Amino acid sequence: MKQIFDNISAECSKITTQRYSTSFTWGIYMLHKSLRPSIYAIYGFVRFADEIVDTFHEYDKKFLLNKFKKDCFEAIAQGISLNPVLNSFQNVVNTYNVDHELIHLFLNSMEMDLEPAVYSNEKYETYILGSAEVVGLMCLSVFTNGDRNEYERLKPFAMKLGSTFQKVNFLRDVKADFQQLNRSYFPEVNLENFSDDQKFRIEKEIEAEFDEALIGIKQLPSTSKRGVFLAYIYYKTLFNKIKNVTALQIMDRRIRVSNAHKLVLMLNSMLRYKVNLL
Repeated sequence: MKQIFDNISAECSKITTQRYSTSFTWGIYMLHKSLRPSIYAIYGFVRFADEIVDTFHEYDKKFLLNKFKKDCFEAIAQGISLNPVLNSFQNVVNTYNVDHELIHLFLNSMEMDLEPAVYSNEKYETYILGSAEVVGLMCLSVFTNGDRNEYERLKPFAMKLGSTFQKVNFLRDVKADFQQLNRSYFPEVNLENFSDDQKFRIEKEIEAEFDEALIGIKQLPSTSKRGVFLAYIYYKTLFNKIKNVTALQIMDRRIRVSNAHKLVLMLNSMLRYKVNLL
Protein backbone atom coordinates (compact mmCIF):
# COMPACT_ATOMS: atom_id res chain seq x y z
CA MET A 1 0.00 0.00 0.00
CA LYS A 2 1.25 3.47 -0.89
CA GLN A 3 0.05 4.72 2.50
CA ILE A 4 2.94 2.87 4.14
CA PHE A 5 5.40 4.68 1.87
CA ASP A 6 3.64 8.00 2.48
CA ASN A 7 3.93 7.43 6.24
CA ILE A 8 7.64 6.67 5.90
CA SER A 9 8.05 9.80 3.77
CA ALA A 10 6.34 11.92 6.42
CA GLU A 11 8.65 10.46 9.06
CA CYS A 12 11.69 11.41 6.94
CA SER A 13 10.50 15.01 6.76
CA LYS A 14 9.89 15.05 10.48
CA ILE A 15 13.36 13.64 11.22
CA THR A 16 14.90 16.20 8.86
CA THR A 17 13.24 18.99 10.83
CA GLN A 18 14.28 17.51 14.17
CA ARG A 19 17.92 17.11 13.15
CA TYR A 20 18.29 20.58 11.67
CA SER A 21 16.19 22.87 13.85
CA THR A 22 15.02 22.58 17.44
CA SER A 23 13.24 25.94 17.08
CA PHE A 24 11.02 24.82 14.24
CA THR A 25 10.60 21.32 15.68
CA TRP A 26 9.15 22.72 18.90
CA GLY A 27 7.15 25.33 17.02
CA ILE A 28 5.60 22.66 14.83
CA TYR A 29 4.87 20.52 17.88
CA MET A 30 2.71 23.38 19.17
CA LEU A 31 0.53 23.25 16.05
CA HIS A 32 -2.58 21.09 15.98
CA LYS A 33 -1.48 17.52 15.29
CA SER A 34 -3.39 17.46 12.01
CA LEU A 35 -1.12 20.23 10.63
CA ARG A 36 2.24 18.93 11.77
CA PRO A 37 3.06 16.47 8.94
CA SER A 38 2.39 19.10 6.29
CA ILE A 39 4.64 21.72 7.91
CA TYR A 40 7.36 19.12 8.48
CA ALA A 41 7.09 18.35 4.76
CA ILE A 42 7.50 22.00 3.78
CA TYR A 43 10.47 22.39 6.11
CA GLY A 44 12.11 19.24 4.74
CA PHE A 45 11.76 20.45 1.16
CA VAL A 46 13.17 23.88 1.98
CA ARG A 47 16.00 22.46 4.06
CA PHE A 48 17.17 20.01 1.41
CA ALA A 49 17.34 22.74 -1.24
CA ASP A 50 19.18 25.02 1.17
CA GLU A 51 21.69 22.31 2.03
CA ILE A 52 22.53 21.83 -1.65
CA VAL A 53 23.64 25.44 -2.07
CA ASP A 54 25.12 25.98 1.40
CA THR A 55 27.03 22.83 2.27
CA PHE A 56 27.59 20.44 -0.66
CA HIS A 57 30.85 22.13 -1.67
CA GLU A 58 32.51 18.93 -2.94
CA TYR A 59 29.74 18.29 -5.46
CA ASP A 60 28.24 19.92 -8.53
CA LYS A 61 25.68 22.10 -6.77
CA LYS A 62 24.10 23.40 -9.96
CA PHE A 63 23.50 19.87 -11.22
CA LEU A 64 22.06 18.76 -7.87
CA LEU A 65 19.75 21.76 -7.58
CA ASN A 66 18.52 21.39 -11.16
CA LYS A 67 17.85 17.69 -10.54
CA PHE A 68 16.06 18.51 -7.27
CA LYS A 69 13.88 21.03 -9.11
CA LYS A 70 13.09 18.59 -11.94
CA ASP A 71 12.33 15.80 -9.47
CA CYS A 72 10.13 18.13 -7.42
CA PHE A 73 7.82 19.09 -10.26
CA GLU A 74 7.73 15.53 -11.58
CA ALA A 75 6.67 14.40 -8.11
CA ILE A 76 3.89 16.99 -8.03
CA ALA A 77 2.67 15.97 -11.49
CA GLN A 78 2.84 12.22 -10.80
CA GLY A 79 1.70 12.35 -7.17
CA ILE A 80 4.70 10.34 -6.01
CA SER A 81 8.49 10.43 -5.66
CA LEU A 82 11.00 7.87 -4.48
CA ASN A 83 12.70 10.75 -2.67
CA PRO A 84 10.74 10.59 0.61
CA VAL A 85 11.08 14.31 1.34
CA LEU A 86 9.81 15.23 -2.13
CA ASN A 87 7.05 12.65 -1.81
CA SER A 88 5.76 14.23 1.39
CA PHE A 89 6.13 17.71 -0.10
CA GLN A 90 4.17 16.87 -3.27
CA ASN A 91 1.40 15.54 -1.07
CA VAL A 92 1.12 18.93 0.64
CA VAL A 93 1.24 20.82 -2.66
CA ASN A 94 -1.50 18.68 -4.18
CA THR A 95 -3.65 18.49 -1.05
CA TYR A 96 -3.69 22.23 -0.35
CA ASN A 97 -3.35 23.46 -3.95
CA VAL A 98 -0.13 25.31 -3.18
CA ASP A 99 0.58 27.76 -5.99
CA HIS A 100 3.43 26.33 -8.11
CA GLU A 101 4.75 29.85 -8.64
CA LEU A 102 5.72 29.91 -4.95
CA ILE A 103 7.92 26.86 -5.53
CA HIS A 104 9.50 28.41 -8.63
CA LEU A 105 10.27 31.61 -6.71
CA PHE A 106 11.82 29.66 -3.86
CA LEU A 107 14.05 27.58 -6.14
CA ASN A 108 15.03 30.72 -8.04
CA SER A 109 16.39 32.19 -4.80
CA MET A 110 18.31 28.99 -4.16
CA GLU A 111 19.84 29.34 -7.63
CA MET A 112 20.94 32.85 -6.69
CA ASP A 113 23.02 31.30 -3.91
CA LEU A 114 25.03 29.17 -6.33
CA GLU A 115 27.40 32.07 -7.04
CA PRO A 116 29.12 34.52 -4.66
CA ALA A 117 27.21 37.78 -4.66
CA VAL A 118 26.91 41.27 -3.25
CA TYR A 119 23.22 42.19 -3.28
CA SER A 120 21.64 45.36 -4.62
CA ASN A 121 18.32 46.54 -3.17
CA GLU A 122 16.39 44.92 -6.03
CA LYS A 123 18.28 41.64 -5.79
CA TYR A 124 17.88 41.64 -2.01
CA GLU A 125 14.10 42.02 -2.27
CA THR A 126 13.92 39.30 -4.92
CA TYR A 127 15.92 36.96 -2.74
CA ILE A 128 13.84 37.64 0.38
CA LEU A 129 10.63 37.04 -1.58
CA GLY A 130 11.78 33.67 -2.88
CA SER A 131 13.75 32.35 0.05
CA ALA A 132 11.42 33.39 2.86
CA GLU A 133 8.18 35.15 2.03
CA VAL A 134 6.90 32.37 -0.22
CA VAL A 135 7.72 29.78 2.44
CA GLY A 136 5.41 31.68 4.76
CA LEU A 137 2.74 31.49 2.06
CA MET A 138 3.21 27.73 1.62
CA CYS A 139 2.59 27.30 5.34
CA LEU A 140 -0.37 29.69 5.20
CA SER A 141 -1.94 27.48 2.52
CA VAL A 142 -1.95 24.70 5.10
CA PHE A 143 -3.09 26.88 8.00
CA THR A 144 -6.09 28.26 6.08
CA ASN A 145 -7.01 24.84 4.68
CA GLY A 146 -8.10 26.04 1.24
CA ASP A 147 -10.03 29.10 2.42
CA ARG A 148 -8.92 31.59 -0.24
CA ASN A 149 -10.48 34.59 1.46
CA GLU A 150 -8.58 33.90 4.68
CA TYR A 151 -5.41 33.19 2.71
CA GLU A 152 -5.59 36.52 0.88
CA ARG A 153 -6.42 38.39 4.09
CA LEU A 154 -3.46 36.95 5.98
CA LYS A 155 -1.05 36.86 3.04
CA PRO A 156 0.78 40.16 3.76
CA PHE A 157 1.43 39.14 7.37
CA ALA A 158 2.73 35.67 6.43
CA MET A 159 5.11 37.24 3.94
CA LYS A 160 6.28 39.75 6.54
CA LEU A 161 6.94 37.00 9.09
CA GLY A 162 8.98 35.02 6.58
CA SER A 163 10.95 38.13 5.70
CA THR A 164 11.61 38.92 9.36
CA PHE A 165 12.88 35.42 10.12
CA GLN A 166 15.19 35.50 7.10
CA LYS A 167 16.68 38.88 7.99
CA VAL A 168 17.38 37.68 11.53
CA ASN A 169 19.09 34.65 9.98
CA PHE A 170 21.18 36.99 7.84
CA LEU A 171 22.37 38.88 10.92
CA ARG A 172 23.01 35.69 12.87
CA ASP A 173 24.97 34.11 9.99
CA VAL A 174 26.61 37.24 8.64
CA LYS A 175 30.12 36.04 9.53
CA ALA A 176 29.79 32.62 7.85
CA ASP A 177 27.93 33.97 4.82
CA PHE A 178 30.57 36.62 4.17
CA GLN A 179 33.76 34.80 5.13
CA GLN A 180 32.94 31.26 4.00
CA LEU A 181 30.34 31.63 1.23
CA ASN A 182 31.31 35.07 -0.14
CA ARG A 183 27.77 36.38 0.22
CA SER A 184 26.75 39.85 1.33
CA TYR A 185 22.97 40.03 1.44
CA PHE A 186 22.39 43.43 3.03
CA PRO A 187 22.50 46.12 0.32
CA GLU A 188 24.71 49.16 0.77
CA VAL A 189 26.47 47.53 3.72
CA ASN A 190 30.24 47.06 3.68
CA LEU A 191 30.94 43.90 5.69
CA GLU A 192 34.68 44.54 5.43
CA ASN A 193 34.00 47.42 7.79
CA PHE A 194 30.63 46.55 9.32
CA SER A 195 29.63 49.35 11.69
CA ASP A 196 27.21 49.66 14.59
CA ASP A 197 25.31 52.33 12.63
CA GLN A 198 24.77 49.91 9.74
CA LYS A 199 23.71 47.18 12.14
CA PHE A 200 21.27 49.56 13.87
CA ARG A 201 19.59 50.50 10.57
CA ILE A 202 19.07 46.82 9.74
CA GLU A 203 17.66 46.19 13.21
CA LYS A 204 15.13 49.01 12.93
CA GLU A 205 13.85 47.48 9.70
CA ILE A 206 13.55 44.05 11.34
CA GLU A 207 11.78 45.45 14.42
CA ALA A 208 9.10 47.05 12.25
CA GLU A 209 8.52 43.75 10.47
CA PHE A 210 8.26 41.85 13.76
CA ASP A 211 5.52 44.25 14.88
CA GLU A 212 3.58 43.89 11.64
CA ALA A 213 3.91 40.10 11.58
CA LEU A 214 2.51 39.81 15.11
CA ILE A 215 -0.73 41.45 13.96
CA GLY A 216 -1.23 38.58 11.54
CA ILE A 217 -0.26 35.88 14.02
CA LYS A 218 -3.04 37.04 16.32
CA GLN A 219 -5.52 36.47 13.50
CA LEU A 220 -4.44 32.93 12.62
CA PRO A 221 -6.80 29.99 13.23
CA SER A 222 -6.48 28.45 16.70
CA THR A 223 -4.98 25.31 15.14
CA SER A 224 -1.86 27.19 14.04
CA LYS A 225 -1.65 30.35 16.15
CA ARG A 226 0.20 28.83 19.12
CA GLY A 227 2.93 27.16 17.05
CA VAL A 228 3.59 30.20 14.88
CA PHE A 229 3.68 32.41 17.97
CA LEU A 230 6.31 30.16 19.54
CA ALA A 231 8.50 30.40 16.42
CA TYR A 232 8.01 34.18 16.58
CA ILE A 233 9.13 34.22 20.23
CA TYR A 234 12.23 32.16 19.45
CA TYR A 235 13.26 34.52 16.68
CA LYS A 236 12.46 37.64 18.67
CA THR A 237 14.63 36.34 21.52
CA LEU A 238 17.49 35.61 19.13
CA PHE A 239 17.07 39.05 17.62
CA ASN A 240 17.21 40.71 21.03
CA LYS A 241 20.46 38.89 21.78
CA ILE A 242 21.90 40.09 18.48
CA LYS A 243 20.85 43.66 19.30
CA ASN A 244 22.81 43.47 22.54
CA VAL A 245 26.16 42.85 20.84
CA THR A 246 28.24 45.10 18.61
CA ALA A 247 28.70 44.78 14.86
CA LEU A 248 32.26 43.66 15.52
CA GLN A 249 31.05 40.88 17.82
CA ILE A 250 28.59 39.36 15.35
CA MET A 251 31.37 39.37 12.75
CA ASP A 252 33.36 37.34 15.24
CA ARG A 253 30.88 34.77 16.56
CA ARG A 254 27.47 33.26 15.88
CA ILE A 255 24.77 34.30 18.36
CA ARG A 256 22.57 31.47 19.61
CA VAL A 257 19.67 30.73 21.96
CA SER A 258 20.35 27.61 24.02
CA ASN A 259 17.93 24.68 23.99
CA ALA A 260 17.36 25.16 27.72
CA HIS A 261 16.35 28.78 27.09
CA LYS A 262 14.11 27.67 24.21
CA LEU A 263 12.34 25.25 26.55
CA VAL A 264 11.66 28.05 29.03
CA LEU A 265 10.36 30.21 26.21
CA MET A 266 8.05 27.42 25.07
CA LEU A 267 6.57 27.04 28.55
CA ASN A 268 6.12 30.80 28.87
CA SER A 269 4.44 31.05 25.47
CA MET A 270 2.06 28.23 26.40
CA LEU A 271 1.11 30.12 29.55
CA ARG A 272 0.59 33.38 27.66
CA TYR A 273 -1.61 31.59 25.12
CA LYS A 274 -3.74 29.94 27.83
CA VAL A 275 -4.39 33.24 29.61
CA ASN A 276 -5.03 34.99 26.27
CA LEU A 277 -2.02 37.32 26.49
CA LEU A 278 -0.93 36.66 22.93
